[in-house]
Amino acid sequence: MKSLFFLSILLLFSCTAQKKIGSKTNNLSGKQLAFTRNKGNCLACHEIEDGDSPGNIGPPLKAIQNRFKTKQLLRQQIWDATQFNPETSMPPFGKNKILSELEIDKIVDYIWRLK
Repeated sequence: MKSLFFLSILLLFSCTAQKKIGSKTNNLSGKQLAFTRNKGNCLACHEIEDGDSPGNIGPPLKAIQNRFKTKQLLRQQIWDATQFNPETSMPPFGKNKILSELEIDKIVDYIWRLK
């Protein structure tokens, strides 16, 4: 009976810990997500203001409103760039569940404001 009680307590704590870990990434800003290596990692391929050691595989992420007429088009690009260019090297962040819907929205909001 004691072991069942302790097992229940252990299970309860493990579920609570998982919830905190998941919410931690939801609290990151769009810029943090774009710069985080295990999330957006946009800086690995793109030049972004305030970014250290940017990549040059993709175009610089500035004046983005000149390249995308709407935020929705930018979002679709991040969700799955292969729908516009099947040979792109950009990962399909949404399609492959690298980023959540909320994370993509935050990154889109951040990138959309870049001058």
